[in-house]
Amino acid sequence: MEIVCIFVSLLLTGTVFYLLWKNRRLKRDIYDLTEKLEISLKDLLNGKKLDEEGYKQDDLWGKVYEKLCRISDLYTHRDQKLNEEKENLKELVSDTSHQMKTPLANMKLYQELLSDEVNTPEGAEYLAKMGKQVDKLDFLLQSMVKISRLETGTIKIAKSEYPISEILALAIGAVVPEADRKSIQIHVAYDEALRLEHDKKWTAEAVFNILDNAVKYTNENGNIYISVYREEIFTKISITDTGKGIPLERQGTIFNRFYREPEVHDTEGVGIGLYLARKIISMQNGYIKVESEPGKGSTFHIYLPN
Repeated sequence: MEIVCIFVSLLLTGTVFYLLWKNRRLKRDIYDLTEKLEISLKDLLNGKKLDEEGYKQDDLWGKVYEKLCRISDLYTHRDQKLNEEKENLKELVSDTSHQMKTPLANMKLYQELLSDEVNTPEGAEYLAKMGKQVDKLDFLLQSMVKISRLETGTIKIAKSEYPISEILALAIGAVVPEADRKSIQIHVAYDEALRLEHDKKWTAEAVFNILDNAVKYTNENGNIYISVYREEIFTKISITDTGKGIPLERQGTIFNRFYREPEVHDTEGVGIGLYLARKIISMQNGYIKVESEPGKGSTFHIYLPN
């Protein structure tokens, strides 16, 4: 009987030690699986292709790794397809812009030659209208090229620290001729010592596009006010006009590509300026906010991080 008790005791002790060893090994296998899974997922997130020959054992990790390799192949194929489509789009835009430059230049030349030969008021009027359409087509082509380059990543935002006065000078200088023609006064208030890290060329493009809209939709003898303030997180560039204003229900759509309000179709423009402005500012981790009321003008606030 004593021998039986000793045997049972040894058996129970052995079973306990076996279960403890089994539990320890199971934990180690789980930790090992978790570590391998974390490394593989990190490689996937970093765009690294998993090596299908890296693990061939028929165990749990082998089955999981095989599924991860299939996901890796799927993402690699998708990325290749996206890159091919991006390159095709770049080539299409480049070819289109190249092919359209010559006809546009010829049309402008013929317009100038014809203007010297036309003696009737009707002929001069038709030539002037043709000239406006040529300019509109030229502007649309240039805008299309800018949009495609920004969206496909061909053009990168290059930030450097510049005085805010430089982008204001570039943007305001481009709208002064049309503002003078309509007797619109542009008022500017800013700190000349204020500097900001931004892409000067593209930020000036965004500010110009908003100013250009302000000039277009402000009546003669109107006013445009530009102010710049440094806040805690952002520097705010505010552009206020005394134009027609924008109804609240349309303020969410004015930044859509090619959007134009129903009552302004007789005004020059193609509906790209605000879309480009928001794209440029968002690529610099900023944003644009609009405040407007019909009949009381509009204010566009550009926020750029300090």
